[in-house]
Amino acid sequence: MLAARDRDTLEAVAQRIEEAGGRARAVPSDVARREDVEELFAAVERVGPLAALVCAAAVLTPAPFEETTVEIWEQTLAVNLTGTFLCCRAAFGAMRAAGGGRIVNIASLSGVYATDKFPGLSAYNVSKYGVIGLTEAIAVEGKALGISAICLSPGAVDTQMLRQANPELRPGLTARDVGQLIATLLDSPMVAASGANIPLFSNA
Repeated sequence: MLAARDRDTLEAVAQRIEEAGGRARAVPSDVARREDVEELFAAVERVGPLAALVCAAAVLTPAPFEETTVEIWEQTLAVNLTGTFLCCRAAFGAMRAAGGGRIVNIASLSGVYATDKFPGLSAYNVSKYGVIGLTEAIAVEGKALGISAICLSPGAVDTQMLRQANPELRPGLTARDVGQLIATLLDSPMVAASGANIPLFSNA
């Protein structure tokens, strides 16, 4: 099940998955809206038990701290943090009923303590700190239920969002790099690492 706000992009990804021999269904959703998330997980339930969730939705609107409007702040936290919370909460209930599951949340080096930060990203940084903390909390409560949660915090990844936010930054990671690591995590034992945050330094 694929969820995002851009139907055309979702349909294209679903088509590539099916061409590779997999199965996929696109469900356009705004994860910041509780109603959309409820509809998304209702669609998942109709397909079958939920085994895994990857939360990667994010927005990034650069602005100096004094110029960070309430609108920028609220939208950033709504998508990046509240959206992750809503999806994880829905998945947690479904996974509990299914006897377990795996959650991978995508944070950022921007949310990792003691790493270099870029100016103009106060709202984004705070949202990603929150995703890391949320993942730890899910791991604690999910342990007895067979639900594991882990966080990936990439550095600069070559995405449209990054190119728009900082055209001069040269990313050292691709979306494929991150996707392959996510697939590896979902296909490997995660219990011992549940609650961990894995930083991905793009210049390593």
